[in-house]
Amino acid sequence: MKRVVITGMGTINPLGNNVPQFCEGLKEGRLGISKIDQFDCSDFDVKCVGAVKDFDPLTAIDKKESRRMDRFTQFAVCAADEAMKDAGSDFKDVDPYRAGVIIGVGIGGLNLTEQEHAKFLAKPDKISVFYIPMMIANMAAGTVSMKTGFKGDNYATVTACASGTHAVGEAFRKIKDGYLDVAIAGGAESCISRFALAGFNNMKALSREEDPEKASTPFDLNRKGFVLGEGCGILVLEEYEHAKARGAKIYAEVAGYGATCDAYHMTSPSPTGEAAAAAMKAAYTEAGLAPEDVTYINAHGTSTHLNDAYETIAIKIALGEEAAKKTIINSTKSMTGHLLGATGAVEAIATALQINEGFIHQTIGYETPDPECDLDYCTEGLRKTEIKAALSNSLGFGGHNATICLKKFAD
Repeated sequence: MKRVVITGMGTINPLGNNVPQFCEGLKEGRLGISKIDQFDCSDFDVKCVGAVKDFDPLTAIDKKESRRMDRFTQFAVCAADEAMKDAGSDFKDVDPYRAGVIIGVGIGGLNLTEQEHAKFLAKPDKISVFYIPMMIANMAAGTVSMKTGFKGDNYATVTACASGTHAVGEAFRKIKDGYLDVAIAGGAESCISRFALAGFNNMKALSREEDPEKASTPFDLNRKGFVLGEGCGILVLEEYEHAKARGAKIYAEVAGYGATCDAYHMTSPSPTGEAAAAAMKAAYTEAGLAPEDVTYINAHGTSTHLNDAYETIAIKIALGEEAAKKTIINSTKSMTGHLLGATGAVEAIATALQINEGFIHQTIGYETPDPECDLDYCTEGLRKTEIKAALSNSLGFGGHNATICLKKFAD
């Protein structure tokens, strides 16, 4: 079996349009959530989103090409460009059929669908000829492959909020098992629109808090739902010996992956927490670790009552009560909101940054303890500490659970 390391990263999210900005935002405990200004929401109960700000696709994409890409694909191409530059290689020395692209997308071009549907109602033949290839979820992975020349495994994991973590996990397995030498893996999403907000809001899933600072408060007793966000995270995963031979910098080692299903409900996680716990156990066991070896968990932490309570139960089952109490947990969604199919990949980057730089970011916005959420959620401020091993959880609608285990790299 091969070792797998992270040698490059790129991101676009509500905290910043590149990795350094994102890292700075995590350390500062900066809020990326803001009031909706993309469209009129005066007739909506929902007032806040986690929007990407000042994004310019032309930094990495030709103007004509850009017009033929949905925003989520633009995110993926630009973040992949940053990740490849960060990795310091174009990997032309690698057989192109041993270089893959796996990018998770939960929904795809929903905003575009809303726009084109309006055209359809007026006159069916006015729908754009590019509508279908722009909207479909696999186009992020397909377009990135066209940019990089990677001809190996290429697909989109589509498992709602677990899509990004599944993509990173599947890429890890492809390299570990010897099918690929390098992979671009991650997640992308951009669905902030009236149509999407109406759908999520009617499910009673979204926070209706008008104050951005109180809109996403994971594990707090008074949490009111998740905040819809957008963004992208892309990681370059590489077989260790290849990375070593070219003198690549290494952020962290991907050491384990677990994927399970609750087989319980369309939207609610299972109250037993057993399947989510099984994913966590599988990830740290594959990494050769015991529960007490896990320093830190980047929780799914959506700021919904059911997720936060049931994920807490799952963590206790996965690690045991004693180890769970000693593990530091946080939620990046307290700053970014919920990036849907991109969230797991962005949080994988957050986890790798924290391992590499020796800090654990605050879960911001937390004020009132919840008896059902009684672990250490890092609510008082940033902590400087060595992280030997960490888990990053994603739990998606449909009962999809995915966990990756990252370790501090040691030669």
